[in-house]
Amino acid sequence: MELPRIANTKPRNVVFILTDDHRYDFMGFTGKLPWQKTPNMDRLFKEGAYFKNAFVTTSLCSPSRASILTGSYSHVHTIVDNAAPEPPGNIYFPQYLQKAGYQTAFFGKWHMGEEASADNPRPGFNHWESFKGQGVYYNPTLNVDGKQVHYGDSAYITDLLTEHAVDWLKGRDKSKPFFLYLSHKAVHMPLAPAKRHLGMYKNQTYPKPPTYFQTLSDDYKKLNWPEWVKQQRYSWHGVDFFYHAHQDIQDLVDTYCETLMGVDESIGSVMDYLKSEGLDKSTLVIYMGDNGFSMGEHGLIDKRHFYEESVKVPFLAYCPEIFSEGGKTINKMVQNIDVAPTILSAAGLQPPANMPGKSFLPLLRGDSTVWRDKIFYEYYWEYDFPMTPTVYGVRTDKYKYIRYYGIWDTNELYDIEKDPNETTNLINKPEYKEVVQKMTDDLYNWLEQTNGMQIPLKRINRPAFGDYRHNSASLLYKF
Repeated sequence: MELPRIANTKPRNVVFILTDDHRYDFMGFTGKLPWQKTPNMDRLFKEGAYFKNAFVTTSLCSPSRASILTGSYSHVHTIVDNAAPEPPGNIYFPQYLQKAGYQTAFFGKWHMGEEASADNPRPGFNHWESFKGQGVYYNPTLNVDGKQVHYGDSAYITDLLTEHAVDWLKGRDKSKPFFLYLSHKAVHMPLAPAKRHLGMYKNQTYPKPPTYFQTLSDDYKKLNWPEWVKQQRYSWHGVDFFYHAHQDIQDLVDTYCETLMGVDESIGSVMDYLKSEGLDKSTLVIYMGDNGFSMGEHGLIDKRHFYEESVKVPFLAYCPEIFSEGGKTINKMVQNIDVAPTILSAAGLQPPANMPGKSFLPLLRGDSTVWRDKIFYEYYWEYDFPMTPTVYGVRTDKYKYIRYYGIWDTNELYDIEKDPNETTNLINKPEYKEVVQKMTDDLYNWLEQTNGMQIPLKRINRPAFGDYRHNSASLLYKF
C-alpha cells in the first residue's frame, strides 16, 4: 500500500471540503442568482481558482463519494447506488496518506452503504466522526471513533462538524502533515437552514430555466426529447409534484440557498483557522459538491441524469504556494476521479497506476498541454427511484452524447457549444450521423478498456412485488 515519493517534493497539508447536492452555479461570484451571498466561496475564487467545467462520473451520492475516495469509476469500485453495502477490496486514498505519515481525520457524511453500521470508522482515518445514512440537520448523533454521542440543544450539523474539525486541527500533532476531510450533509433534501439564516432570502426571484415548461409545449416532439423526461415531470423528481408535495420552486431555491449559507460559513471558519496558524499559504484547500442538482431544467429536480445541471459541480482550489494567481478560471474538464491523484501528488506521492484520473496540479500552475478532451458518465437504474433509466454518456467541449439502456426511448445528442441549455436533441439529424457514431465508439471503447461492459449487480433485500406500490418513491406507478 506504500506509494513511491515524487522526487523533490515535500508533504503538503490538505483540506478537502465536500458538500451534498450543491449545483455548480449557485455561488455568489457566478452571478447566477444576483441576490445570493457566498462570501467565503467568493474568497476562495478571488484568492484561488474556479474549475468552471468540473463533473462527476456518476451523479449520485454514494457512487460519486466512492469515486472521490478510490479514484475509480463506479463500475470499477462497484458502489453503484445508495443502498448496497461497500464491497471488500477497495482502497481509499487516505490510506496511502496514513501510510506516508499523515494525520488524517474524517468529519461528516460518509453515505456509502445503508447498512446499520454505516457510521462506523473506515480505513484511512486516525480520527472519525460520522452519522448513519443521510443524518439530520438538528440534534444529531455522531459516531466518534466508534462511540455514539448525541448532541442536543438545537445543535446544527453543519456548525457542529465545522467546530469539531477546527478543534481537531488545533489539537493535532504539529510535527506531522495533516489531511482533513470535511463532508457536509448540506444541502441535501429535506432542507433545514441554520436558524440564523432562516428567511434571509424571502421574497427573492428565481427565473425559471428556459426548459422549465418545454416538456409541456407543442414543440416537445419536434425537439425530440426522450419520453421518460416528459413523464418524470409528474413524479417524485419532477417540478409539478416534487417529493410528492405541492411546493413552489421559488421556495425550494430560497431554502436551498439559506441552507448553503452554513456551508459557506464553514469554509470561512476553516480558512480563518489556517490563516491564524500561518498555514493558509501552504495548505491545499479543495471545495466541491458530490453531484449537481436540477432546479427546474427539463422540468426536473434532483440529479442522476446527464444534463449539465446534474453532472456539473462547484469546484474551487486554493494554495498560493502552488499557484499565486488568484481569481483564476480554468475551463479544462476535471472530474471527481481527479481528486485522489491530485491530493496524493500534493502530498508528494506517486498516484497508483490503476487510478484513471489525473492530478490537476499542472492546471493550477498554468500547464494544460496534456489533458483530457472528453469525460465519461454512467448511472445505473435504481429500484427505489425507477423513473430514471440506466445512463451512459460522453461529453466533449463541443458535444454531449447520452445513451440509455433498458428503456425503449430516444438517445440524445446536443451541441452544447451552440445549445448550452440542451434544448434541441440532434440525434436523428443526418448531418450528425458521424458525430453520433464517433461518440458511440468512444463510449464503448471506454467501457471495454475499463472492464465496464457488465452492470454491477448487488445482493440487496427488496420489498416483495406486492409491497412495491407502497414505495414512497414509486407512487407514480399503479398496479
